[in-house]
Amino acid sequence: MMTKFLIQLATLFGVGRFPKGPGTAGTLATIPIVILLSKLGPIYYMGAVILLLIVGIAACEAYEQAKGGHDHKEIVIDEVLGFLITMVWLPMTWQAILIGFALFRLLDITKPLFIGYLDKKIQGGLGVMIDDVAAGIIASLIMQVIYTQTNWLGSQITVLHSDSVGVKSLSLIFAGLA
Repeated sequence: MMTKFLIQLATLFGVGRFPKGPGTAGTLATIPIVILLSKLGPIYYMGAVILLLIVGIAACEAYEQAKGGHDHKEIVIDEVLGFLITMVWLPMTWQAILIGFALFRLLDITKPLFIGYLDKKIQGGLGVMIDDVAAGIIASLIMQVIYTQTNWLGSQITVLHSDSVGVKSLSLIFAGLA
């Protein structure tokens, strides 16, 4: 029973069986999950990421044992986790979702830097998940720089310092109002 659930979870309940671009389909299917978790708050969001990492590794292991081979294209739970990591602590604007989606998919498909190494060298469920985790971390770091240095995400967070009174305040400056 649990094995069947894990196999279904590995494909995000069939999304991974999409005939063209299952990884992209899995990432698209994650958008509502990202929005929902962001509305629940950062503790729930990060808790879901940690839980999904653990359960996702088990799901990938179960899928590989059932089907044989490694990192089947039908497995998309790794894209779900990678995109969730990409969108950590970001505003839920259409700009952030679009840029985050494009950036994560670019890194996941091209596997630059050490991502390709992780993809090739680590086997099993962890191997399936780890390259997407790495792509998500890199995408998230880039997104955090974009968020703090531009208003491309539809809003910008800026730390303002007032040395004359010794007060540090955090101010959200929304696009068009700055």
